Amino acid sequence: MPAALIALATAFTAAPAHADPCEDIAKQLAGQIDGLKVNFSAANITYLTHPAAKELSLGCRGKDYSIELFAKTDRKMKPEFFNLVGSATALVFTVPKDDAATGTSRCLKRMGILRGNTITMRYRRLSLECTRNRTDASITVRRGKNE
Repeated sequence: MPAALIALATAFTAAPAHADPCEDIAKQLAGQIDGLKVNFSAANITYLTHPAAKELSLGCRGKDYSIELFAKTDRKMKPEFFNLVGSATALVFTVPKDDAATGTSRCLKRMGILRGNTITMRYRRLSLECTRNRTDASITVRRGKNE
């Protein structure tokens, strides 16, 4: 009996700790996108920083989605922001970079006088929601749990 307890105790102490998959994805993003840094994680959301974005976060395991990317910038978007969102979307959701850049820029550029300040669309099995107000513009890219 004591030998079994000792073997059980050593099995638990030797087992490696598993990191959160969201943090792993965030570290991969930081390694592959220049200027991107991982800040901290809280409540299944990993907060990131990049010079082209005011806010940037990666969320995992929500009620209706398996993974979510959120990015926010000034209302007048710069090409660096489009490049950042396209690259991050391609890496997080494992889609070709050209498709990711096309879908995200299409959503962000549709906002305006004719179509309004909130655009919701689907592109390559991704749900995109773009919103803007007087000072900011943001995009949320999600993949549902069933996809």
